Amino acid sequence: MASNSKKTYWPHMILGFLMLAIVLGYWTVKTASSMPVQETNDYMMKYQDSDMNINEILMSKQEFDKNYLIKLTDVETMVMTDNIHSNRAQPDPVKLTMGTNHFSYSVTNKAGEAVNDAKISFLLTRPHTVVDDQMIETVESRDGKYVTPDLNISKPGRYTLQFRARIGDATGYSSTEAYLQPKK
Repeated sequence: MASNSKKTYWPHMILGFLMLAIVLGYWTVKTASSMPVQETNDYMMKYQDSDMNINEILMSKQEFDKNYLIKLTDVETMVMTDNIHSNRAQPDPVKLTMGTNHFSYSVTNKAGEAVNDAKISFLLTRPHTVVDDQMIETVESRDGKYVTPDLNISKPGRYTLQFRARIGDATGYSSTEAYLQPKK
């Protein structure tokens, strides 16, 4: 009788690869579930709402842009020099201060006359998170400008000032970058 003394290792390799696949699959799921997923709030609404109604939103914005202008007024901007080699011009961000801040916007028609009967909303948000959002549903007009109430800003970093104006069926949007420098 022939003695079969040759050992085969392929069952052990299959078992090893199967265990490795299970461990890597578990690690992938654990890592992915620990990363927070934040929704964007473009057009000051949930992503799903803006995605479902994007054609109406863009038509309303075009109608607004044909007849009206939105301008952020009475703010100080920071001069950014770290992006001098870019081919795309980037506007300087608004300089925020630690503590209370307020923002003034003017809404005018193309002739330059102030519009005082618009429905205005304002959102102070941080990129990539909705945790620190401060939403103001109604901003009142004072002396031809829409001035937000005082907003307390305590965390340094990047912010976005979002402004929405509704006049009839037309809706205009303004989004401005802002920055609060850390204390030294």
